[in-house]
Amino acid sequence: MRRPLAAALVALSTALAVLPATVTPTATAEPGTAPEAPPAVTAPAAAGDAAITVEAARRTLGEATEVLDAPAGAAASERVEGRLDATLLMRDLLVALPTLEGAERRQAEALLARPTEGSRDPQGDGYSVRSTKRCSSTICLHYVTSTADRPTSKAWVGKNLKVLKKVWRQEVTKMGYRRPVKDGNRGGNGKFDVYLKELGGKGLYGYCVPEYRKKGTRWVASGYCVLDNDFAQAQFGAPPIKSLKVTAAHEFFHAIQFAYDFHEDRWLMESTATWMEERVADGADDNRQYLSASQVKLPTSSLDVFQPSGFAQYGNWTFWEYLGRRFGNGIVKQVWNKAGAFKGAPNMYSAQALRKTVGRRGGGLPSVFAAYAASNTAPARYYPEGSAWPRAGFTKRVTLSKGSRRDSSSVTINHLASRNIGVRPAADLSGRKWRLRITVNAPKRAAGSAVHVLVRNKSGAWSRKTVALNRSGYGKKMVSFNAKKVSGVTITLANASTRYRCFKGTNLSCRGLSRDQGRTFALKVAAVKR
Repeated sequence: MRRPLAAALVALSTALAVLPATVTPTATAEPGTAPEAPPAVTAPAAAGDAAITVEAARRTLGEATEVLDAPAGAAASERVEGRLDATLLMRDLLVALPTLEGAERRQAEALLARPTEGSRDPQGDGYSVRSTKRCSSTICLHYVTSTADRPTSKAWVGKNLKVLKKVWRQEVTKMGYRRPVKDGNRGGNGKFDVYLKELGGKGLYGYCVPEYRKKGTRWVASGYCVLDNDFAQAQFGAPPIKSLKVTAAHEFFHAIQFAYDFHEDRWLMESTATWMEERVADGADDNRQYLSASQVKLPTSSLDVFQPSGFAQYGNWTFWEYLGRRFGNGIVKQVWNKAGAFKGAPNMYSAQALRKTVGRRGGGLPSVFAAYAASNTAPARYYPEGSAWPRAGFTKRVTLSKGSRRDSSSVTINHLASRNIGVRPAADLSGRKWRLRITVNAPKRAAGSAVHVLVRNKSGAWSRKTVALNRSGYGKKMVSFNAKKVSGVTITLANASTRYRCFKGTNLSCRGLSRDQGRTFALKVAAVKR
């Protein structure tokens, strides 16, 4: 589910599950560099592979009730503070349903019910009048012609159906993703159902609900989606058609995800759905609003963190953008095929599926991740629309000269995160023989350590280098450092670990704790004449 950025700029208030990375005194961050990103937090109702507790189920029910029953016009902070997104809450509520009994179970069933089952919904979230529908060959769009849930006009209903048909063609027909699981004629026939309803007053663009598990599977389900009825600019701050296009692309991809594994890790579900906005509604650029929370801005934040009150999971669509541009957009589908729980799929957790999918391409995931992190220091150069993006900050910048030829740093880096060190040659290092010697002592290579180097040439022809690390994490590299030709060198230190102790109740991959959190990297640089 997508959320407006302005609707959730609130502090994290849940207990910390992962400590933030730190910098030792030898690597002082300069003023204005990117601050530490919020750490991962304990999931409000983490539903592991084992049955969840009654307490966790009740907590999920309470969260879902607060989100879907928020009073119209409530203050933004009142609507969303400390809450998970509606789609994922509905997912967790379906998982929690067998644990609930009596009135609580009936309340949960009402929240999971479609808007057309309004009489079953004591929360008042269903339609209060009879609905009608318009259908294409694959999708049925349901709406009402009176009450606050009515769309603005029949033309707007037609526009919604046209956009949804385009989304289906792009995501299912052209890109080849699994189509949503058939719902057994729920909604009047076997087509995929979408409902228009007033959601802006609740601070929601839309959401999707997994509904019935496919026979013979545990985490594959049919579902339906609900979109705001008019996307009024007064509520969403953008032209209605723009909000409709990006929301339809995002939410329909959640319904596709239900056909792979509706219980998959939260960060993977949201980051890839936000990436899909770029594939279907390129030009809307609505997902740029989340870049300030992404690794493009905050490289020290882990890629797989899900922030219930934040936006990292949306902003990190940029990682899939990088992979798609380098290896083709099909690589995202390959990750979902490995993460899938459908019959014959390997059902890997998200980071494991990512590592296996990348395989040996680009030197393996650590090398690819380090190159991605380095690219984020100069997005205007490495992404087609990067000139409108923020840039990754530097932990440290130093200038080497004849009188000060050496510098050393020691930093700690969390899993699937990175740090950047910038080194510039002073004007007196102008001879052709000047080189920069880079020496790294990193965690062992098996822990996912990698180092990427960008040499920024004044001519505009930048070059990329990799510091090859041995098994113990030691490596050296020489690069040009002639001040007449080189404006600077960026050294990106990356911890690309995908090793976890799973099912610990966090919002990371496999709801686990990283086995390689806060790893220390020691870096030495020296200007030498060769």
